[in-house]
Amino acid sequence: MLYQRVARASVLRAASMASSRRLPIVQHRTFLPESLNDKKIIEEKYPDQPTLTEAEDPGMNGGFVNPPAIKRQFRDPHGEWWDKQERRNFGEPVHEDHDLLGMFSPYEYTWVNSRTAFMQIGAFIATFVGVCWVVGRLYPDKQSFPREFEGGLERELGGPGAVRARAAGDPEPFQPEESEE
Repeated sequence: MLYQRVARASVLRAASMASSRRLPIVQHRTFLPESLNDKKIIEEKYPDQPTLTEAEDPGMNGGFVNPPAIKRQFRDPHGEWWDKQERRNFGEPVHEDHDLLGMFSPYEYTWVNSRTAFMQIGAFIATFVGVCWVVGRLYPDKQSFPREFEGGLERELGGPGAVRARAAGDPEPFQPEESEE
């Protein structure tokens, strides 16, 4: 059977892996060259960052030059930019809040001020309510009480046993039935 062969093969593979000798972790590190492994060389290549005082680094961002916070959407779209989509030049420092100020952040709507926008929304609501009121006054209503038919249209609706229409003398619809006490 195939599954027995697979099970037997996995047992044999596990036994062969256990018998092979692995190198200790300490020896794994010695495979790297000294330029990547020696502490003195690493300290020379990558010294600790200098700590700056609050006067030297007021933003506490490691001395990074932080440009003014201006959204990219407000920059000249027809300017000679290196990156035309982001409206940015090569090597230009990026603001630390670039995710909020870039072109892919939510667009800031500046065409209409708040007062005009509220006036337009109010005019729309007033127009909508006015049209609904006019339609309600001019459009004919549905009958609120069903008509009565002579004989209840029994023959027209299918003969005896069919659900018939309202006939004279039937109880009033949509009214609670009075109980006799």
